[in-house]
Amino acid sequence: MTTFDKREEGFEKKFAHDEELRFKANARRNKMLGLWAAEKLGLTGTDADAYAKAVIMADFEEGGDNDVFKKIRNDFDAKAVAQSDQQIRATMADLMEKAIADIKAKG
Repeated sequence: MTTFDKREEGFEKKFAHDEELRFKANARRNKMLGLWAAEKLGLTGTDADAYAKAVIMADFEEGGDNDVFKKIRNDFDAKAVAQSDQQIRATMADLMEKAIADIKAKG
């Protein structure tokens, strides 16, 4: 194996590792976001957990975070929960930072 091949393999492994961490961080953020939104919607216990799972699943509908945002926005609108788009997006950003920190702390 040449030095170039070793270097290429190293980059591929790093890319795969980074993608795995990004996936885990998104899933963790979406769970925390779902629990946050569930609280705003007045859901508790198993209903809150089920809602958080629905938020996680919503992330698979389209690329990016817009599908998750739309789910929460629509649910808040349906129940007249007073949260602006900016508040929801700010919470999404804050929880992503926390999810990344949690994952890094676990090694």
